[in-house]
Amino acid sequence: MAVKLRLVRTGKRKQPTYRLVAADSRSPRNGRFIEIIGTYEPRQEPSRINIDNDRAIHWLRNGAKPTERVEKLLRISGAWEEFTGKPLEPIEYKAKDEASVEEPVAEEAPAEDEASVEEPVAEEAPAEDEASDEEPVAEEDEGEKS
Repeated sequence: MAVKLRLVRTGKRKQPTYRLVAADSRSPRNGRFIEIIGTYEPRQEPSRINIDNDRAIHWLRNGAKPTERVEKLLRISGAWEEFTGKPLEPIEYKAKDEASVEEPVAEEAPAEDEASVEEPVAEEAPAEDEASDEEPVAEEDEGEKS
């Protein structure tokens, strides 16, 4: 039997709360579970997380696989660090400082601009010369017809 640590949704409509449970991986999301390990209330400010770290570590050592969300909650509670024996790596957020975002863009942009500016200018210049030669000829023809 493959055991997973996952969340079971409880609570009212549009006000979810979750139980962190150890359950057979083949059972449905809100189906039968083996043990309740903790709770998670995301709607509270800040989110409330209550996890029995000893039981979570017990299940992890016995081969239970946590879902992505449960792994994040275990990292917050400290159980994941205790299980792996490694200190936590700092979490990198997607939103970075404005200065660090602008620097790579500024370095990449001139390289692209130089290449793209030179090529079209070289192509456009001969096209304009040909067009300007043909236009006066067309005007002369129109003038002779009238």
